[in-house]
Amino acid sequence: MICTIYSHQTGFENIKEIILLNFPKGEVSINKEDECDVIEIEIKEGPLNSWGKIEILYRERLEPYYQIPEINDSTFTANLKGFYGFVNSLPTVDEKVKDLFLRKIQTLNCEFTVIQEEGEVKDLKKIIANLALELDAVLFVQPDSIISRSGGQHFLDKNLNLIIDIEGNCEIDTLDVKIDSLYFDEDQNALEEDQKLRKENNEKILENYTIKINRNLPCIESESETTLRTPKEIAQRVSVLAVVNLVAFNSISPEEATEYLQNYKLWNFVTENEKEFLANPTDDKKANESWKCEGIWVLMWALNKVETLDFPNEFCDLENLDPDDYPVGQDKDPNFFIDAIVSTRSKSEILDVNDLYYRFNWACVDERINGREIEGINPGIVYERQYALNWLVNYMEQDWDIVTCDT
Repeated sequence: MICTIYSHQTGFENIKEIILLNFPKGEVSINKEDECDVIEIEIKEGPLNSWGKIEILYRERLEPYYQIPEINDSTFTANLKGFYGFVNSLPTVDEKVKDLFLRKIQTLNCEFTVIQEEGEVKDLKKIIANLALELDAVLFVQPDSIISRSGGQHFLDKNLNLIIDIEGNCEIDTLDVKIDSLYFDEDQNALEEDQKLRKENNEKILENYTIKINRNLPCIESESETTLRTPKEIAQRVSVLAVVNLVAFNSISPEEATEYLQNYKLWNFVTENEKEFLANPTDDKKANESWKCEGIWVLMWALNKVETLDFPNEFCDLENLDPDDYPVGQDKDPNFFIDAIVSTRSKSEILDVNDLYYRFNWACVDERINGREIEGINPGIVYERQYALNWLVNYMEQDWDIVTCDT
């Protein structure tokens, strides 16, 4: 495989036409395999009749759009989620470009993989460059190919410049993210009233705090499209978080935390990342994990144990919680807390706050990628709260360790 080319543009016939224009001397055959349309091209050229063969596998979203859907409607959609998660996990020397790349991934509607089957195809690099530019594409590239820019797997922009590789290297300082206006038009017609009202109300809140607003930022899912985590699931998650948080603040040892979680039958609800943390809680990891206080606060709010989520300019203080309402403590069985939880705040109330923090986070990210520091709110608090809220509303069906906070 040479590369996989991803584009916001769709339509196999359009893509096929572009490909055939770039291979005017090729013998072409077209067939279908599972979800993929397959183009095989044999090229014979030159006085010595040199020969090469390439295969192009094309597939697209079941319903092209400008955001990754929560439900996997096709293998391509599932692949797109994995693509997003992989890039999100990479280190980077340029957060601005990485943020833009993550936004662009959400807009991708099709992919086609270019495979060199046999021989060599003259000017194949130039042809791939033409396709990338024509389609405003991004490319996933293997090392040691004709267009490689890195020694490991990496991603290129439409000009075949390095966006990011597995070590976080980057050769560009910006990346275009374009969305066909028809998706916005269709989206407005399909919106439910609760989505429109929620967006309108939260934009007023941002106005009152003089926080930058993106009027084109879409609505989050409607109440009818959302399934909240169950009360018991939330109670289990917050109980585990509370124990791990004690280690982050050096209140108990990791060994004590592990023993506690195992004794009270909670170990199965500890995530892989949390297990890795408990196995090796370095100072840096403790600092990162301590931010999860804000996630605990959000989940306790969802369980009606916290009255309000205050404005995100000051850290929450778990010491202010009533110990009788907190799931863990010395010689305290968290299962009593879990079993007592039978309800949560309403779906409408949780979505209202989820939408608000989505807009807060956009403002924070926008300031960061433009080299400024946002005033009035703490980006770290905003991120951690949106993280917990996205988990609460089952955003993209993501488990706790891989929740994304898209903007």
